[in-house]
Amino acid sequence: MQRRPGGARLPEQHSCHHLLQGIFAAVLLEGIAVRVVSPRADVLAGWRHPLRAGARPPLSHREPIFNVPGVVLCLLAVFFAVHLGRWALSPADNRWMTELLAFIPARTTGAVPDLPGGRLAGIASLVTHIFVHGDLPHLFINSAWLLAFGSPVARRTDPLRFLAFFLLTGIAGALFYLAINGNVVTLLVGASGAISGLMGAAFRFMFAGMEHGGPGLAASDDISLTPLSQALRDRRILLAVAGWTGLNILLAWWAAGLTEAAGIAWEAHLGGFYAGFLLYGLFDRPRLIEDDA
Repeated sequence: MQRRPGGARLPEQHSCHHLLQGIFAAVLLEGIAVRVVSPRADVLAGWRHPLRAGARPPLSHREPIFNVPGVVLCLLAVFFAVHLGRWALSPADNRWMTELLAFIPARTTGAVPDLPGGRLAGIASLVTHIFVHGDLPHLFINSAWLLAFGSPVARRTDPLRFLAFFLLTGIAGALFYLAINGNVVTLLVGASGAISGLMGAAFRFMFAGMEHGGPGLAASDDISLTPLSQALRDRRILLAVAGWTGLNILLAWWAAGLTEAAGIAWEAHLGGFYAGFLLYGLFDRPRLIEDDA
C-alpha cells in the first residue's frame, strides 16, 4: 500500500479471477488493468497438427519445464524494474512518477493540461501505462497472466513482431477506455489490456490444437493459425469470446462496490482483447497463416 505524507493507508484495487475451464481449457489467472477513481496518483488502483513444412519440432522431454521465451522474460524484467524504481522514490516523487507514466484520458485530450508531462506524456502514456502496476499483488498477477498467454504467442511470433503486437493491444485497450469514459481525470495503469490482446491471439490457434487431442497452448508453434473468417464461424471460439466479454461486463457492475477508491478497467481488457483477436493474423509467422482474409 502507498501512504500519504502523514502516514494514512490508502486502499488499492487488484484482483484475479479463475477463468472457466470449459471455455479456456485451463484454470488461468486473470491480470487486472487498474483504474484509479481519485484524480491524484496517491490513490492507486492498484494433439497437435502434423508438422507443417518448416515448423519447429515439438518440445522434447529433455527440455526444461519452464521454457519461457526471452522476449517474455524481458517484459517481466521491465515490469519489475519500473516497480522497484518507483518503490525507491519518496512518496511525493512516487506519486508524481505514477501520474507521469499512467494513462489519464483528460491529459491525452488536452482537457486538463496541467498534469505532469502535459500533452507529450499524454501521448507517451498510451505505452508507458502498460509497465506501471499498483502494488506487488497486481504486478504478480499480471506477470502470471503474461507467462500463461505471452509464452505460447511468443513461441510462434518473432520477438520484434511480438513486442509490436503487445504494445498495439495495450494502446488499443487505453483508447477503448478513452472512448467509453471520455475526458475523465482517472489513472489507468497495468499490462492487462495488452495481455488480454495476447489472450485474443491465443484464441486464434488454441482450439485448433485441442481438436487433435493435445493441449491447445502447448507446442503452439506447430499449430496453424485459424483464419479470421473461420474463427468468426467457430462456435467454440465464439463461445469463449462471448464468455470473456460477458465476464468483463459483469465485473463492471460487480467490482464497483469492492472498494472505496478503485474499480476494474474492463474497458481496457475488452479493447485489448478484440484488437488481439482481430489483428493477430498480421503478426503471426507467415508460414503458419493459411488464409486470413
